[in-house]
Amino acid sequence: MPKPKNIKKLPSVRLKAAIMAALVLLSFGIATVVHADVFDDQINDLNNQNSSAQNNLNELFSQASSYQAAIQQLDAQIAAVQAQIAANEAEQTRIQGEIVKNQADIDQKKATIGASVKAMYLDDQMTTIEQLATSKDLSDYIDKEEYRSAVQKQLDASIKEINALQAQLATQKTQIDQLVASQKVQNAQLSQAQAQQASLLAYNQSQQDAFNGQIAANSGKIKQLRAAQAAANAALSGGKVIGGAACDSAHGDTYPAKWCSIAQDSVIDAWGMYNRECVSYTAWKVYESGRHMPYWGGVGNANQWDDNARAAGIPVSTTPRTGDVAISNAGAYGHALYVEYAYGDGSILVSDYNQQYDGVYRRYTIPAATVSAKNLQFIHF
Repeated sequence: MPKPKNIKKLPSVRLKAAIMAALVLLSFGIATVVHADVFDDQINDLNNQNSSAQNNLNELFSQASSYQAAIQQLDAQIAAVQAQIAANEAEQTRIQGEIVKNQADIDQKKATIGASVKAMYLDDQMTTIEQLATSKDLSDYIDKEEYRSAVQKQLDASIKEINALQAQLATQKTQIDQLVASQKVQNAQLSQAQAQQASLLAYNQSQQDAFNGQIAANSGKIKQLRAAQAAANAALSGGKVIGGAACDSAHGDTYPAKWCSIAQDSVIDAWGMYNRECVSYTAWKVYESGRHMPYWGGVGNANQWDDNARAAGIPVSTTPRTGDVAISNAGAYGHALYVEYAYGDGSILVSDYNQQYDGVYRRYTIPAATVSAKNLQFIHF
């Protein structure tokens, strides 16, 4: 049965006896293992596997979130660098256009300077007397000298301007080329980092899928085992059961509506146990009969009730009496049933909750042979 609210488990006399028996067997070199309920053992093992898988899934999900965040951050960085590259490539195009335009200006200036140089060269071939002879007067000669001087200065200035402009454009082009190349390297590195994060995320997802598959497979097995265990529990009554609903007053259910009409395990009863569980129901039945029901919340499952009773000085035996609480110690949690009537042949009429892990009321008779075979313990409150 599912656990009641549990704070700690008390060591049981039965457990101590089992340990002593095991030590005796080991002293003779013999070890005996007995599984009380193979279904519960397997279900607990599968639940433990699922719990471990879920913990791994939670960790993987956290890692996946960090990978996704890193990818998004790298996306933003890549977009920013690509925008910078686009802007700088546009600047490259602009500078190249300026270079072409300025080269055209340079070619034109060179042509103009070439004509001036040619004219000056022809004048330089004439002697001073010839130059004076070809001049109208001295003033004309002086004007020609000043013109040649001015042309010479213009030539020098143009050459310096051309050189400076070429140097400036070359520097700008080199800088922008280096910047674009550097940004492309940066972009490639970011893309590589993004690819690594994406690879980690994909691997993480494959691991998540594997754990989800394991949980789904285990859950399927648990469902099958629960069905088998429910069938085994039903064998207590030989399949002859009445009831099968919560708050089933038509078949003798007196469990209070405040506990049976709401979802199972949603509240704690007056004895510290979850509602619509076998232990909560039997505690109520003892209280309803006018007897004292100890507060056993958090001190054990159904299969520990007989030990709790012995520790509290409450008689326990294998002989049923009307009004007893019958305890099955099978499985991880055991099962508690209320003895409505004890017949003279050793059979008992019982009622319980949650026999089939469904949180509902049932009423049935357990044959004397089954009582003995299951070694049911009876608490005489």
